[in-house]
Amino acid sequence: MPSQRVCFRLRVKTDRIEEYTARHSAVWIDMLRALHDTGWRNYSLFLGDDGLLIGYFETDDLQAALDGMASREVNARWQAEMSEFFVDLDGSTPDRGFRQLAEVFNLDNQLQGH
Repeated sequence: MPSQRVCFRLRVKTDRIEEYTARHSAVWIDMLRALHDTGWRNYSLFLGDDGLLIGYFETDDLQAALDGMASREVNARWQAEMSEFFVDLDGSTPDRGFRQLAEVFNLDNQLQGH
């Protein structure tokens, strides 16, 4: 199965952007390992001044990657701490409350078609 590219968005509370950024400069090593071990590759987060957070990662199986993290105790702790930074989660955690974006263009795919 080819690797899936996953892009998602969330919104960080504007008065919490500085702290959110600081927290992500020193993510717990056991959280980093859990992401790696459950198939999250090339994972990046991008944050705008208005709180718009865009995430991107690649995985072989999105559902397996999400389920793998859901089974990790460190993820439960991390999500509990991170939930307070976001708006519009509607009672969910950030790892389940994000809105996945549809890929509408990929340069490599288009070049292969020509």
